[in-house]
Amino acid sequence: MDKITDLVLDIAGVISTNFSPILWEDLSSKYKIPYDDLIKFRKVIRKELWTGRIDEKEFWIRFSKRFPTIDREYAKNKLLSLITPLPAIDEIPMWSKYANIHLLSNHRIEWVKHIISPIQEYITTITISGDVGFCKPQVDIYLKVKSHFYSKGNVLFVDDQLKNLSGARNIGWNTLLADAKGEWIKKVSHQLFN
Repeated sequence: MDKITDLVLDIAGVISTNFSPILWEDLSSKYKIPYDDLIKFRKVIRKELWTGRIDEKEFWIRFSKRFPTIDREYAKNKLLSLITPLPAIDEIPMWSKYANIHLLSNHRIEWVKHIISPIQEYITTITISGDVGFCKPQVDIYLKVKSHFYSKGNVLFVDDQLKNLSGARNIGWNTLLADAKGEWIKKVSHQLFN
């Protein structure tokens, strides 16, 4: 593979932890609500939330209506506390010396800004589904990221979900699955530095 000019990273599962399913398990246990009920709610509201059809405030309003016994502030704080940096985040300053770094995530900016802020100066672009109206694996979100590239060089996209890699491959990007052990980090460094 030729030199990578653009490195596109997912957020949850790649540079930060994912709040699901831990949040739902915690709320189920703490408030004695069937886990399946919480998951059904998540599935129903997921697309609207991730595509920005509803904002974060509306999400919490619907959440509270569906689960009135759950303390909303507790749930909000728990969600944010579960989104923590993963080891790859420490590599971004070095990687940014070799390639343009782009973040691409199905998420809400309100929930990941504390992850992005410390590395903001090393990031070329940030594309969050809740802001642009498309979710991976829809091709539109990959094209949105691609529209920000300075050159037509090689692109490497890293995601922790196989289903999200196909859309990137369909527009000519190289892809890498982020494994839970973090072996993918070595592969990215090898491709960037050699």
